[in-house]
Amino acid sequence: MATYASNLLENQIAVVTGSSSGIGRAIALALAAAGADVLVHGRANVQGATAVAAEVEALGRRAEIMQCDLMDSSQHAGFVENAWLWQKRVDIWINCAGADVLTGEAGEWSFEEKLEVLWRVDVVATLRLSRMIAAKMRKRNQGVILTLGWDQAEHGMAGDSGELFGTIKGAVMAFTRSLAQSFAPEVRVNCLAPGWIKTKWGDDASEYWQERAQRESLLGRWGTPEDVADAACFLASPAANFITGQILPVNGGLRRGE
Repeated sequence: MATYASNLLENQIAVVTGSSSGIGRAIALALAAAGADVLVHGRANVQGATAVAAEVEALGRRAEIMQCDLMDSSQHAGFVENAWLWQKRVDIWINCAGADVLTGEAGEWSFEEKLEVLWRVDVVATLRLSRMIAAKMRKRNQGVILTLGWDQAEHGMAGDSGELFGTIKGAVMAFTRSLAQSFAPEVRVNCLAPGWIKTKWGDDASEYWQERAQRESLLGRWGTPEDVADAACFLASPAANFITGQILPVNGGLRRGE
């Protein structure tokens, strides 16, 4: 569980895409622990979303579950509209949903197949949802949007995964900076850029990747979903009221070239 005070986000309404598991789950629970009501989103993991919603309610906050296949752009507008209607507003929108192309059957897909799915979910959906919700937030003269990038997108990493995620997350990071300019001063827009975070892929990663993840962090360890969630709480909160258009690495300090 993240560590922010229970009243930091009191009376805030938050939407976290991709919050049925992983980093999204951790962010949803951190926001609830800080006082926000949370809309939990998932594509097909109904069991996971239900469990997260129950955890949000156990923290004394209201929860709602909505399903949306972000691959299908025809569902985007309805998702944003229904999310807004839940409490007649959205104060915090966090784009955490991302396609998993590293584990399970998707890990065997071709480079082109992975690129197509990542583009549609991580880039196109993030752009469209963010623009739609930002327009609504502007009419209320307030709102916070967070996106998810990657700490190595600006430096590059060799291999298929580096080429894929460098391209995809680099696009998200560039979009974030531009969206912040488009909707300032009413809406703050920032990007979290996680490094080596131990999610499902990290749990089963080979010894090489286990060692590399620890070696490339100045703090000498994997990051956790809760580390990212703490940063999300900060950027979403009034404590970050003078921060917009920024990329915040959450990586324990990236050690490169050793």
